[in-house]
Amino acid sequence: QVQLVESGGGMVQSGGSLKLSCAASGYIFSINAMGWYRQAPGYRQAPGKQRELVATITSVGTTNYTDSVKGRFTISRDNAKNTVYLQMNSLKPEDTAVYYCHADAYTIARAYVGVWGQGTLVTVSS
Repeated sequence: QVQLVESGGGMVQSGGSLKLSCAASGYIFSINAMGWYRQAPGYRQAPGKQRELVATITSVGTTNYTDSVKGRFTISRDNAKNTVYLQMNSLKPEDTAVYYCHADAYTIARAYVGVWGQGTLVTVSS
């Protein structure tokens, strides 16, 4: 079993910065892609549906960003710690959302699993 624990959310004024962290633990053999997704607060949905992709990073460091965050957000990872980060600069009110971490993991039981974190709320005030 693999778990993801996120931290770093909070409230910030427009133009400010926050850094999110997500650490994976459990029976992990390796982790391929990791990423951050977000969902506007108050929207009820099944896990994984209609969450907006924010950024992803592969095990070798290839990154991908949604257009609205390019130049403002930076995703990075520490493979030794099984941790992914999201540095968010020049935050805007429209970035307000619950941010979810996701990881594609290969477990020691030789199973491929997709895992979601519990989410961390980011609120940007104008």
